[in-house]
Amino acid sequence: MNLSKYKIILFVIMIIGMVSCGKKEAQKIEDKTAIPVQVREVKLQDIAQVLEYVGNIKAKDEAIIYPKVSGKVIEKVKEDGALVSKGEAIVYLDRDEVGLKYERAPVESTLNGIIGRVYVDIGSQVDPQTSIALVVSMDTVKIDLDIPEKYLSKVSIGQTANIIIDAYPDKEVVGQVTKISPVVDLSTRTAPVEITVDNKEHILKSGMFAKVKLVIQSREKTAVILKEAIMGKDPETYVFVVSGNKANLKKVSLGFRQDSLYEVKEGLVEGDLVVIMGQQRLKEGDIVNPEK
Repeated sequence: MNLSKYKIILFVIMIIGMVSCGKKEAQKIEDKTAIPVQVREVKLQDIAQVLEYVGNIKAKDEAIIYPKVSGKVIEKVKEDGALVSKGEAIVYLDRDEVGLKYERAPVESTLNGIIGRVYVDIGSQVDPQTSIALVVSMDTVKIDLDIPEKYLSKVSIGQTANIIIDAYPDKEVVGQVTKISPVVDLSTRTAPVEITVDNKEHILKSGMFAKVKLVIQSREKTAVILKEAIMGKDPETYVFVVSGNKANLKKVSLGFRQDSLYEVKEGLVEGDLVVIMGQQRLKEGDIVNPEK
């Protein structure tokens, strides 16, 4: 090999080495300038818009029992919590009226149910205005809610409500909308709605605290994103989408929300990688280092 050929080969090797070093250096610079972000892939799933309220459970039917005559309580037949049938005596009275022969007068229940409270004791003097007992029918209970007028068009008779009771936090019961008031309260802009729950086992007690979830609309297999990904305010809402190693700002149209998820009506498709953490540092076209 002559000297000139040797010099040419050496020159080529030097050029290749310089190009290789340049690429490595450029990669190092790019790695240092890449902004670390956390991303989440857009997936299709079912989502529902839910109204959440709290209320107190009440017996569907209940009655305050009054005596028909005046007298003194001489016997208590039923105590708190006892079952009682319509027409069955709860207490007996001594009418104790001048000119009348002694005769026990029963104070009778006006419905089938449970004695919620007996208000009188033996020896109490009562008259037709005295409350003797509270009788409740617990086979069916109700929860009264006040629904804002803007949601009333999405609430209908027979609609399902999911109910969680503080006393049974792991047990969810199902109720139905049975009444919707045709009148909106002018001061609160709400209307009373009644939820009825079957309670044949008498698990639910009158006065218990209940949390009610009422599904007013739902979507099946729709694109959703976490609320952490969203920037701006409706209708000007945006997210950063990572393509390759670059972040691109995209406008999105949002639907309703369920917990931390938002429905995406326009702007994203299944599989898009959306930045959910670190987007505050980004601008259009920034190089990123995405992590799921």
